[in-house]
Amino acid sequence: MEIKSVAVLGAGAVGSYIIWGLYEDKNVRLGVVADGERAERLKANGCTINGEVYRPNIWSPKEAHGVDLLIVSLKYGALPGAMGMIREIVGENTIVMSLMNGIDSEELIAKEIGESHILNSLIKVASQRKEDGIHFDPETTIGIIFGEVAKSYESERVQAVKALFADTGIRIRSTEYIREEMWSKFRLNVCNNLPQAILGAGVGCYRDSAHMKAISDGLRAELEAIAKAKGVDMSRIDSSSNHGAPVRPSARYSTLQDIEAGRHTEIDMFSGALMRMGKELGIATPYNEYTYHMIKALEEKNDGKFDYDDQKEELVWSK
Repeated sequence: MEIKSVAVLGAGAVGSYIIWGLYEDKNVRLGVVADGERAERLKANGCTINGEVYRPNIWSPKEAHGVDLLIVSLKYGALPGAMGMIREIVGENTIVMSLMNGIDSEELIAKEIGESHILNSLIKVASQRKEDGIHFDPETTIGIIFGEVAKSYESERVQAVKALFADTGIRIRSTEYIREEMWSKFRLNVCNNLPQAILGAGVGCYRDSAHMKAISDGLRAELEAIAKAKGVDMSRIDSSSNHGAPVRPSARYSTLQDIEAGRHTEIDMFSGALMRMGKELGIATPYNEYTYHMIKALEEKNDGKFDYDDQKEELVWSK
């Protein structure tokens, strides 16, 4: 098996890392899948990554049909609306790797195309969207972690993915414990991504505030209780997976970036998912419930829901 064509669905922060790494590989056909106005914008402007403009092929789902590898790197809220595109792209032998946050995108995609296409994976890249495009540091990026959920762990397609990314600058690591690795990243996102988004401060807040650490620890305890109930033993994975890439104390992760940019967040994929699982398992999740509702309220604030006009609004009763 050899991967000669790669389609990227979602050319944001994560997709940009793939484009950056594979763009100069003359042995691989690389394309970004898009349609409508987004396709026209990408064709006109390209993708600006670390200050440089990249111009990958822009394919419709029909043009991408049957690619050897489809990388899904969408925002969680965009996934349901993209299922039709994914179905159209995937051919008989297409491998699908979801590099989305969370722990259920593979399951959702597999319901549409079948589990046999899915190669479980995750990515750790500290990227930021600035006025001049996406920025990340290749030297500190941990990269893509992937693997089969059952033997054979060194399958033909695992070896094909390794060969694809060799000498590209994209960092990769295969593992026998991909499920545990995915939950470990999920833990980092829930515990480090969410509290700072409510506070509106850089990640140094967890080091410098006992209060922020207490909130992070509370979220972590709930997540680990749910993982244990699901049979996920995170102690089995490499110690390197228990931390992310080194970042500056001022770093802002994706949820805070979304809030500050006035965008809706992926909170449904984080605390929302844990709340649902907690109810199914009979495990209380008060820290996640509070975090979920606070971030939803911040989204409402960005939407203008609380832009009151004292001259026009009726009085409310304080309670």
